[in-house]
Amino acid sequence: MNRHMSLKQYRNLDLFLFAVMLTISETVIVNAAIRWFPDQLYTVSVCAAITAIVMMRWGPWAAIHAALGGLVYCLAAGGAPRQFVIYILGNLFSLLSLLLIRMLGKEKICENVLLTLLFALCTQLFMQIGRVLVSFVMGVPLSTGVNFITTDALSGLFTMVIVWIASRLDGVFEDQISYLLRVKKESEAEKGGF
Repeated sequence: MNRHMSLKQYRNLDLFLFAVMLTISETVIVNAAIRWFPDQLYTVSVCAAITAIVMMRWGPWAAIHAALGGLVYCLAAGGAPRQFVIYILGNLFSLLSLLLIRMLGKEKICENVLLTLLFALCTQLFMQIGRVLVSFVMGVPLSTGVNFITTDALSGLFTMVIVWIASRLDGVFEDQISYLLRVKKESEAEKGGF
């Protein structure tokens, strides 16, 4: 049996594991909000945090997680068909954070705490603005669409905290090709030292 994975196998496994984490977390959070805190005005979501982390790891592949987060949220909350469209398409606007990666570079964002927090917050805001725009195009009054931002305000803070924690863990908030090359180089250096 081959003990080494190809890059494609590694990426697919990594994307799958983050999708599982997103699905379980989002389902638990939505069900907890519906059952235990039904009168609360604010919601919390891990979708933007996981999307931001995957975006840093694999770039545009994060579209899977952005869309999945909207799908899982709507399924768990019992959303109407229009909500599925708003959340799935709206969440894809989070990929505008790829422009920050392109302008600043992954390493610079990963190494600078303020840029890490800005990247996380922008991912959340782009996601929320996307929902507002999609809902507006679908005929939802703008004032109602703005509720996507106000009711999800805590998620921005939540996203920044999760991404900051991920950035402190070796290899988690890092381009995975660079990470694998770094680990290989460190491994070879250790072998050469003996």
